[in-house]
Amino acid sequence: MGSAEEMHGWTVKMSAQSILAVVTVFSMIPVGVLSDMRAAQALEGQQLAQGSTHLHRRLKRGWIWKQLFVPEEDPTPRVIGQLKSDSDRGESSIKYILSGEGAGDAFEIDEYTGEIRTLKKLDREEKAFYVLQAQAINRWSNEPEEPQSEFIIKVQDINDNVPQFQNEPYVSSIPEMCPIGTTVAQVTATDADDPVFGNNAKLIYSILQGEPYFSVQPKTGIVVTSWPNMDREAREQYLVVVQVKDMLGLSGGYSSSTTVTVSLTDVNDNGPTFQHHQYTFAVPENAAVGTTVGRIMAEDGDIGINARMTYSLEDLEESSTFIIKTDPETQEGVILLAKPLDYETKRRFVMDAESVNDHVDTRFLPLEEFSDRTKLKIVVEDVDEPPVFLSPAYEWKVPENAAVGTVLASVSARDTDTVNNPIRYSIDKRSDATKAFKIDPNNGTVTVAKALDREAANWHNVTIEAKEMTQNHLSSSVVVFIKVLDINDNVPRLARDYQPYICEGTQAGELVQLLSAVDPDDPVEGHHFYFSMVSERHINPNFTIRDNQDNTGSIVARRSTFTRKDRTQYLLPVVVADSGSPALTSTSTLTISVCSCQPAGHCPTGGVEALALSMGVSLQTLLGILVCLVTFTALSVLMLMVRRHRRKQQEGLEVEVEVKELELPETVSQKVLYYGGAGGGAADLDFCQPVVPLRPHPRRRERRLRREDVRASIRMSLRESHLIGPEDEVFRQFILDRLAEADRDPYAPPFDCLRTYAYEGSGSPTGSLSSLESLTLEAEPEQPPCNPKPYLVRLTPWYGGGEEDTIF
Repeated sequence: MGSAEEMHGWTVKMSAQSILAVVTVFSMIPVGVLSDMRAAQALEGQQLAQGSTHLHRRLKRGWIWKQLFVPEEDPTPRVIGQLKSDSDRGESSIKYILSGEGAGDAFEIDEYTGEIRTLKKLDREEKAFYVLQAQAINRWSNEPEEPQSEFIIKVQDINDNVPQFQNEPYVSSIPEMCPIGTTVAQVTATDADDPVFGNNAKLIYSILQGEPYFSVQPKTGIVVTSWPNMDREAREQYLVVVQVKDMLGLSGGYSSSTTVTVSLTDVNDNGPTFQHHQYTFAVPENAAVGTTVGRIMAEDGDIGINARMTYSLEDLEESSTFIIKTDPETQEGVILLAKPLDYETKRRFVMDAESVNDHVDTRFLPLEEFSDRTKLKIVVEDVDEPPVFLSPAYEWKVPENAAVGTVLASVSARDTDTVNNPIRYSIDKRSDATKAFKIDPNNGTVTVAKALDREAANWHNVTIEAKEMTQNHLSSSVVVFIKVLDINDNVPRLARDYQPYICEGTQAGELVQLLSAVDPDDPVEGHHFYFSMVSERHINPNFTIRDNQDNTGSIVARRSTFTRKDRTQYLLPVVVADSGSPALTSTSTLTISVCSCQPAGHCPTGGVEALALSMGVSLQTLLGILVCLVTFTALSVLMLMVRRHRRKQQEGLEVEVEVKELELPETVSQKVLYYGGAGGGAADLDFCQPVVPLRPHPRRRERRLRREDVRASIRMSLRESHLIGPEDEVFRQFILDRLAEADRDPYAPPFDCLRTYAYEGSGSPTGSLSSLESLTLEAEPEQPPCNPKPYLVRLTPWYGGGEEDTIF
């Protein structure tokens, strides 16, 4: 068969080549001859008409080229045409030249004969035609005999390409149960051969695999269904093989094939179906609410949304004990416990379960086919359970003055099992840490075991446990809320520590203090307090207490002659009573102070003003004392600064000063006299320069105070001055002690500085120049004069420092 097709192909090729040769021969006949003859006759007629004696014949090109043909894929070189000029007389004087596309590569020309030959086989799909130029020139003069002419060589197509499918792979889906003729897909193939020449590129489609379910349209390649009611549940996928052939499917043509994958999509053409008519499950009676009892499943051949279903229980009596839900992942019906179970009450449950599709499509099935029913049987298993209290919680009340042994109430629990085991009761120690109650282990009676106090604990939450007297010792517990009722067993008292005062200008009838009270008790009607004075035979002439009937009382002045000179304090007893049964009272004594109030009626209770009032002095006097102390401190600081300044001046002196201690009489104090001379008499002394001490410094200064001690003493004096007055004995003694220390201290200020005085001798009537009656020390032994210059005397340092300290 293959050889016959090949022979037929060669026959077609040879016939085509014969036709091409004939056309080529005719096309190469010089058509210029006829045209030249017609042109010559016309020219001769024109010249005769004009009477010309000479005939001039116009020469024209002897050949015209349009196009040539060459078959593709022909490996044999052959002549496809020839160029011939009228000037060619066969003397080889004409030279033919070929140029353009493929010249010298695919085509060549015989320069003597003008024959055009092929050099290699050509591929039309690679290049369909070639544009070339031909020219005839004189071989000797190299001048063109004819103008250059352009022509086309077309490559003639043969069937040498296989058709190819586009856009592979082909995948399609159609719904199941679709009608015949439903379009599945369209396959498309192309052929590289010439679609114009012959049937080489004429394609036709056919089915190789997939019948009888599918077919294809021969010319368009559209694949359609050809089988009715294809069921996805029976077969979900098909592979359709489509073949394409060129040359309209005739023998000798080329072909190729492709595969179309066809999937059937689901439609709801199946309803749910239970595989069993009855499902049996067992559940223990102590299962918690929400426990999964079991699962049931209705089979549905569909998938996705078409397989979704909803389960329900249809038993009017038992539907409240169990519920069923649909598992969205597995589409199972999950049976859940909705109420507690009791084996002793009911041991078996029977009910119906139904499954219904969520999405119904009546095109494929009737409505009743989209649901199914089955029966459920649930058996309750017996479990040994702990005792059960008759009440989930208890709430009792007891007065706080209940005697020990008072019975509150009883709790009761029972064993719900059929054996009915005995039960013993106990109190959880963690819930009754104070051991205020006890319980009878046999009958559950609770009594008071300890005195109760509502103010300490008004509620007691006691946990009572009931335990079976079996080997399992199952137990349960219940909470008992015990409220302690209030009894009026606490006396009322004032709400706070009142410190009332009355101004000296208070008038009779004015309010001195507003009182309120508190009581730890908590009566049902609320607190009602009553304020009064202690009953006496004589009425208090100074104050009275008025009950305001709103749980407050007012202290009111009865006269207007209060002064601090007469009396600074008054004591007033206040009686507070509550409304309990019986009523309780308490008495508090308030101290009412007489105060020199400010103009606005304010009595200072702290700070400088209060201190002044407590010391019995006026505010102006206390402020004066404070100003004196501050001034003394400032002077001390100023003197210290001056001393440091003098010390710096002393270090800067470059003149050596000879110092000699003067002999002074005993009546002259050696504390304050200093003499210095820079080079003359006493008149030249213009500043106090300590050089020679009047008396020696003792090696041990027992009463010398450091700066820190002095400052601490001053601070202590300031603090004490706030607490006591100048008339106080302690204050006066403090001042005398400070004066005595200053008198006995030879190094304490003040110092005198002499600038223009000289020593007058023992007979001077002026006496001592010192302002203090300081204690005298033994005089220094007299030193012989060693310099006729004036003598200078060094003053003793203020704080008793070494000789290097600054002195005045």
